[in-house]
Amino acid sequence: MADYIEGKRPVIEALRTHVPIKQVLIADNLNRDGLVEDILRKAKKAGAQVKTVRRRDLDEKSERGSHQGVMAETKPYEYCNVQAILDAAAAHAEEHGGAALVILLDHITDAGNLGAIARSAEVVGASGIVIPNKRSAHVTAATYKSSAGAISHLSVSQVANIAQTIERLKAEGYWVAGASEHAKEVVWDSNLKGKIALVMGNEGEGLARLTQQSCDFLTKLPQAGNVGSLNVAQAATACMYEWMRQNR
Repeated sequence: MADYIEGKRPVIEALRTHVPIKQVLIADNLNRDGLVEDILRKAKKAGAQVKTVRRRDLDEKSERGSHQGVMAETKPYEYCNVQAILDAAAAHAEEHGGAALVILLDHITDAGNLGAIARSAEVVGASGIVIPNKRSAHVTAATYKSSAGAISHLSVSQVANIAQTIERLKAEGYWVAGASEHAKEVVWDSNLKGKIALVMGNEGEGLARLTQQSCDFLTKLPQAGNVGSLNVAQAATACMYEWMRQNR
Protein backbone atom coordinates (compact mmCIF):
# COMPACT_ATOMS: atom_id res chain seq x y z
CA MET A 1 0.00 0.00 0.00
CA ALA A 2 1.37 3.41 -1.01
CA ASP A 3 2.31 5.90 1.69
CA TYR A 4 1.24 9.47 0.91
CA ILE A 5 2.30 12.81 2.36
CA GLU A 6 -0.41 15.48 2.25
CA GLY A 7 -0.14 19.26 2.06
CA LYS A 8 2.28 21.82 0.69
CA ARG A 9 4.54 22.32 3.71
CA PRO A 10 4.69 18.60 4.66
CA VAL A 11 5.71 17.76 1.08
CA ILE A 12 8.37 20.50 1.14
CA GLU A 13 9.67 19.13 4.47
CA ALA A 14 9.73 15.60 3.07
CA LEU A 15 11.75 16.70 0.07
CA ARG A 16 14.06 18.75 2.29
CA THR A 17 14.80 15.76 4.59
CA HIS A 18 15.39 13.44 1.64
CA VAL A 19 12.38 11.19 2.07
CA PRO A 20 12.52 8.99 -1.05
CA ILE A 21 9.66 10.33 -3.18
CA LYS A 22 8.29 8.35 -6.11
CA GLN A 23 6.07 11.11 -7.46
CA VAL A 24 4.46 14.43 -6.53
CA LEU A 25 0.79 14.77 -7.44
CA ILE A 26 -0.51 18.27 -8.22
CA ALA A 27 -4.23 19.09 -8.59
CA ASP A 28 -5.13 20.34 -12.07
CA ASN A 29 -6.85 23.47 -10.69
CA LEU A 30 -4.14 24.43 -8.19
CA ASN A 31 -2.87 28.02 -8.08
CA ARG A 32 0.93 28.04 -8.50
CA ASP A 33 2.00 30.07 -5.46
CA GLY A 34 5.48 30.30 -3.95
CA LEU A 35 5.11 27.06 -1.99
CA VAL A 36 4.10 25.13 -5.08
CA GLU A 37 7.03 26.56 -7.03
CA ASP A 38 9.33 25.48 -4.20
CA ILE A 39 7.87 21.96 -4.35
CA LEU A 40 8.47 21.80 -8.10
CA ARG A 41 12.09 22.93 -7.71
CA LYS A 42 12.82 20.47 -4.93
CA ALA A 43 11.07 17.61 -6.74
CA LYS A 44 13.16 18.24 -9.86
CA LYS A 45 16.35 18.30 -7.78
CA ALA A 46 15.35 15.03 -6.07
CA GLY A 47 14.52 13.36 -9.38
CA ALA A 48 10.89 12.84 -8.38
CA GLN A 49 8.24 12.72 -11.09
CA VAL A 50 5.60 15.50 -11.01
CA LYS A 51 2.16 14.52 -12.24
CA THR A 52 -0.94 16.68 -12.69
CA VAL A 53 -4.13 14.88 -11.64
CA ARG A 54 -7.78 15.69 -11.02
CA ARG A 55 -8.45 17.11 -7.56
CA ARG A 56 -11.02 14.37 -6.95
CA ASP A 57 -8.20 11.82 -7.34
CA LEU A 58 -6.36 13.51 -4.46
CA ASP A 59 -9.57 13.60 -2.42
CA GLU A 60 -9.89 9.83 -2.86
CA LYS A 61 -6.30 9.17 -1.81
CA SER A 62 -6.36 11.61 1.13
CA GLU A 63 -6.79 10.20 4.64
CA ARG A 64 -7.10 13.54 6.41
CA GLY A 65 -8.56 15.79 3.74
CA SER A 66 -5.64 18.19 4.16
CA HIS A 67 -3.80 17.77 0.86
CA GLN A 68 -4.22 21.42 -0.31
CA GLY A 69 -3.97 20.16 -3.87
CA VAL A 70 -0.56 18.54 -3.32
CA MET A 71 0.40 15.00 -2.31
CA ALA A 72 3.63 13.03 -2.53
CA GLU A 73 3.83 9.27 -2.92
CA THR A 74 6.86 7.80 -1.15
CA LYS A 75 9.00 4.92 -2.34
CA PRO A 76 9.00 1.77 -0.16
CA TYR A 77 11.90 1.69 2.31
CA GLU A 78 14.56 -0.87 1.40
CA TYR A 79 15.13 -3.05 4.45
CA CYS A 80 18.28 -5.15 4.69
CA ASN A 81 18.83 -8.61 6.15
CA VAL A 82 20.35 -9.13 9.58
CA GLN A 83 23.59 -10.38 8.05
CA ALA A 84 24.21 -6.97 6.49
CA ILE A 85 23.99 -5.38 9.94
CA LEU A 86 26.29 -8.04 11.42
CA ASP A 87 28.83 -7.40 8.65
CA ALA A 88 28.73 -3.65 9.31
CA ALA A 89 29.10 -4.28 13.04
CA ALA A 90 32.08 -6.57 12.47
CA ALA A 91 33.77 -3.84 10.43
CA HIS A 92 33.02 -1.29 13.16
CA ALA A 93 34.42 -3.59 15.85
CA GLU A 94 37.61 -4.09 13.88
CA GLU A 95 38.17 -0.35 13.67
CA HIS A 96 37.06 0.49 17.22
CA GLY A 97 38.79 -1.93 19.56
CA GLY A 98 36.13 -4.62 19.40
CA ALA A 99 33.17 -2.33 20.12
CA ALA A 100 29.92 -2.56 18.15
CA LEU A 101 26.29 -1.74 18.85
CA VAL A 102 23.11 -3.22 17.38
CA ILE A 103 19.67 -1.96 18.45
CA LEU A 104 16.67 -4.29 18.68
CA LEU A 105 13.18 -2.84 19.12
CA ASP A 106 10.63 -5.18 20.69
CA HIS A 107 7.41 -4.00 19.01
CA ILE A 108 7.86 -0.24 19.12
CA THR A 109 4.62 1.01 17.56
CA ASP A 110 5.23 4.71 16.87
CA ALA A 111 7.06 5.58 13.64
CA GLY A 112 8.20 8.84 15.21
CA ASN A 113 9.88 6.96 18.07
CA LEU A 114 11.55 4.69 15.54
CA GLY A 115 12.92 7.74 13.77
CA ALA A 116 14.14 9.38 16.98
CA ILE A 117 15.90 6.16 17.99
CA ALA A 118 17.43 5.88 14.52
CA ARG A 119 18.77 9.44 14.78
CA SER A 120 20.56 8.69 18.05
CA ALA A 121 21.75 5.30 16.81
CA GLU A 122 23.35 6.88 13.75
CA VAL A 123 25.01 9.59 15.86
CA VAL A 124 26.64 7.15 18.31
CA GLY A 125 27.81 4.82 15.57
CA ALA A 126 25.39 1.90 15.93
CA SER A 127 25.56 -0.55 13.04
CA GLY A 128 21.82 -0.99 12.55
CA ILE A 129 18.34 -1.50 13.97
CA VAL A 130 16.32 -4.72 14.01
CA ILE A 131 12.51 -4.56 14.21
CA PRO A 132 9.74 -7.17 14.00
CA ASN A 133 7.90 -7.43 10.69
CA LYS A 134 4.50 -7.56 12.40
CA ARG A 135 2.78 -5.46 15.09
CA SER A 136 5.57 -2.90 14.91
CA ALA A 137 6.23 0.53 13.47
CA HIS A 138 7.90 0.48 10.08
CA VAL A 139 9.85 3.14 8.24
CA THR A 140 7.51 5.84 6.94
CA ALA A 141 7.73 9.52 6.09
CA ALA A 142 7.22 10.22 9.81
CA THR A 143 10.36 8.19 10.53
CA TYR A 144 12.41 10.26 8.11
CA LYS A 145 11.14 13.46 9.71
CA SER A 146 11.76 12.44 13.34
CA SER A 147 15.18 11.05 12.43
CA ALA A 148 16.11 14.30 10.66
CA GLY A 149 17.07 12.17 7.67
CA ALA A 150 19.40 9.89 9.69
CA ILE A 151 17.35 6.83 8.73
CA SER A 152 18.83 7.22 5.23
CA HIS A 153 22.28 6.45 6.67
CA LEU A 154 21.35 3.52 8.91
CA SER A 155 20.47 -0.08 8.08
CA VAL A 156 17.14 -1.43 9.33
CA SER A 157 16.19 -5.10 9.21
CA GLN A 158 12.76 -6.65 9.68
CA VAL A 159 12.64 -10.11 11.28
CA ALA A 160 9.91 -12.58 12.11
CA ASN A 161 11.15 -13.31 15.62
CA ILE A 162 13.13 -11.00 17.92
CA ALA A 163 14.02 -13.79 20.37
CA GLN A 164 15.57 -15.88 17.59
CA THR A 165 17.57 -12.87 16.43
CA ILE A 166 18.83 -12.38 19.98
CA GLU A 167 20.11 -15.96 20.00
CA ARG A 168 21.84 -15.34 16.69
CA LEU A 169 23.55 -12.26 18.08
CA LYS A 170 24.71 -14.22 21.11
CA ALA A 171 26.24 -16.79 18.78
CA GLU A 172 28.10 -13.93 17.09
CA GLY A 173 29.64 -12.89 20.41
CA TYR A 174 27.25 -10.14 21.50
CA TRP A 175 26.14 -9.49 25.06
CA VAL A 176 22.44 -8.72 24.97
CA ALA A 177 21.24 -5.95 27.30
CA GLY A 178 17.51 -5.47 27.80
CA ALA A 179 16.35 -2.06 29.01
CA SER A 180 13.72 -2.53 31.72
CA GLU A 181 12.52 -0.44 34.64
CA HIS A 182 12.37 -3.70 36.61
CA ALA A 183 16.13 -4.26 36.31
CA LYS A 184 18.18 -4.31 39.52
CA GLU A 185 21.24 -2.72 37.96
CA VAL A 186 21.49 0.80 36.54
CA VAL A 187 23.12 1.38 33.17
CA TRP A 188 26.08 3.20 34.74
CA ASP A 189 27.05 -0.01 36.55
CA SER A 190 26.34 -2.37 33.65
CA ASN A 191 29.22 -3.58 31.49
CA LEU A 192 28.48 -2.23 28.02
CA LYS A 193 31.98 -2.64 26.65
CA GLY A 194 32.54 -4.48 23.39
CA LYS A 195 29.84 -5.96 21.18
CA ILE A 196 26.45 -5.06 22.66
CA ALA A 197 22.91 -5.66 21.45
CA LEU A 198 20.57 -3.20 23.18
CA VAL A 199 16.92 -4.24 23.33
CA MET A 200 14.22 -1.62 23.90
CA GLY A 201 10.61 -2.56 24.66
CA ASN A 202 7.17 -1.43 23.57
CA GLU A 203 6.03 2.07 24.60
CA GLY A 204 3.35 0.77 26.95
CA GLU A 205 4.26 -2.79 27.91
CA GLY A 206 8.05 -2.70 27.81
CA LEU A 207 9.95 -5.87 26.96
CA ALA A 208 7.91 -8.99 26.32
CA ARG A 209 8.48 -11.83 28.81
CA LEU A 210 10.18 -14.08 26.25
CA THR A 211 12.41 -11.22 25.16
CA GLN A 212 13.44 -10.51 28.74
CA GLN A 213 14.29 -14.16 29.28
CA SER A 214 16.43 -14.13 26.13
CA CYS A 215 18.57 -11.20 27.29
CA ASP A 216 21.89 -11.81 29.05
CA PHE A 217 21.08 -9.06 31.56
CA LEU A 218 18.63 -6.26 32.22
CA THR A 219 19.57 -2.67 32.91
CA LYS A 220 17.76 0.57 33.70
CA LEU A 221 18.38 4.29 33.86
CA PRO A 222 18.93 5.88 37.28
CA GLN A 223 16.07 8.01 38.50
CA ALA A 224 15.88 10.92 40.92
CA GLY A 225 12.46 12.39 40.14
CA ASN A 226 8.91 11.14 40.46
CA VAL A 227 7.98 10.41 36.84
CA GLY A 228 7.81 6.67 36.14
CA SER A 229 10.08 6.52 33.11
CA LEU A 230 11.32 8.33 30.03
CA ASN A 231 9.89 8.04 26.55
CA VAL A 232 11.41 4.98 24.85
CA ALA A 233 13.35 7.12 22.38
CA GLN A 234 14.83 9.23 25.19
CA ALA A 235 15.70 6.13 27.19
CA ALA A 236 17.31 4.47 24.18
CA THR A 237 19.41 7.57 23.56
CA ALA A 238 20.68 7.65 27.15
CA CYS A 239 21.59 3.94 27.02
CA MET A 240 23.33 4.30 23.66
CA TYR A 241 25.42 7.18 24.91
CA GLU A 242 26.46 5.12 27.94
CA TRP A 243 27.65 2.41 25.54
CA MET A 244 29.56 5.09 23.62
CA ARG A 245 31.07 6.49 26.82
CA GLN A 246 32.27 3.11 28.05
CA ASN A 247 33.85 2.33 24.68
CA ARG A 248 35.43 5.72 24.07
